[in-house]
Amino acid sequence: MNAEIIAVGSELLLGQIANTNAQYISEQLAEAGVNVYYHTTVGDNPVRLKQAIEIARKRADLLIFTGGLGPTKDDLTKETIASSLGTGLSMDGDALESIKAYFIKTNRLMTPNNEKQALILAGSDVLKNEFGMAPGMYIKKEGKSYMLLPGPPSEMRPMFRKYGIPAILHTLKRKEIIYSRVLRFFGIGEAQLETDLEELIDTQTNPTIAPLAGDGEVTLRLTAKHESKDIAGSLLDAVEEKILDLVGEYFYGYDHDSLVEAGMSALKDKGLTLSCAESLTGGLFQSEAASIPGASAVLKGGVVCYQDEVKKRVLSVQESTLKMYSAVSEQCAIELAENVRVLFSSDIGISFTGVAGPDDHYGKKAGTVWVGLAVKNRPAKGFLLNLAGGRNANRKRTAKYGWHYLLKEFT
Repeated sequence: MNAEIIAVGSELLLGQIANTNAQYISEQLAEAGVNVYYHTTVGDNPVRLKQAIEIARKRADLLIFTGGLGPTKDDLTKETIASSLGTGLSMDGDALESIKAYFIKTNRLMTPNNEKQALILAGSDVLKNEFGMAPGMYIKKEGKSYMLLPGPPSEMRPMFRKYGIPAILHTLKRKEIIYSRVLRFFGIGEAQLETDLEELIDTQTNPTIAPLAGDGEVTLRLTAKHESKDIAGSLLDAVEEKILDLVGEYFYGYDHDSLVEAGMSALKDKGLTLSCAESLTGGLFQSEAASIPGASAVLKGGVVCYQDEVKKRVLSVQESTLKMYSAVSEQCAIELAENVRVLFSSDIGISFTGVAGPDDHYGKKAGTVWVGLAVKNRPAKGFLLNLAGGRNANRKRTAKYGWHYLLKEFT
């Protein structure tokens, strides 16, 4: 089965919102073994939408639409598809009652145009909307399948996952289970990861291995197919073991894990506390730590020491260190980490100092960064980074490297 995703909404073409729905649907379809060859975006215009349908029908078996199912006059997806298919619209009683119940529950007046949201393509299967009002629908006609989904991601995603994918798999009469697992890596580039895993990637069959880079990290999506979920899981386990034997030092988590979550969890499990001295990151590292529930069990506090005067006065960095080596140095990073650990009586002190950019500073090139790590009863360490990005990209990557070094130290 080949699919085309058609996103409906002038706001997408105007750049007011991003088309994250297409990304999500493509990801889910890939796991189901459905090929997506085209993404189409069309405004709230019935003529152009009808043209898009005619084009998609010639090159896809499955047409998936997002958006245009709401109550306003410019929500014309259902009406246009009905006209294109030569079918009518009918009122779905269950959907209508659900919409009425929503307005009663929220103590709001239901205007007549809201009933429009309960209209469905005649003869279609209804996809229940458990997080909104407009239902989705699925219909097969003349050898083609059509699926209509709401535009808001908070409604579309659970509907597609719970009802849309099963409907597609039923059409395919597929008994195989598609089971995926994402492995997350940091500290290694996509090209190097692929080189290290070249033999595994070249000989992949089932499971398949798909590398993807993004935001300074690299992921591997492992996908196995089998009628038995347990056997599919075993296949994934086997290939994961081979991968980690080769690049396990860069691995930190699965699926939607993040470095900060992995780092905070590791420190919490070991009963360790942390304090931070942040120069170029300006509190970013602590902010990320504080975003994790239960952060107070790990994070004691920290100091944003952007100016050298603060490094000296608050964190007792020696003036001779700053004069001889500058603030962007291993010596300064280590003093910051050691002194902030003592100041907050924590088990670990971590520091970040460097040149975020875009200009050079202290005679050091933009992107030159030192991360200091001081652990109670262990020698302090300094880690040099040479980053090549914009100012804020360098700051964000520096914070990620902090979590990376903490994970390497304590896992």
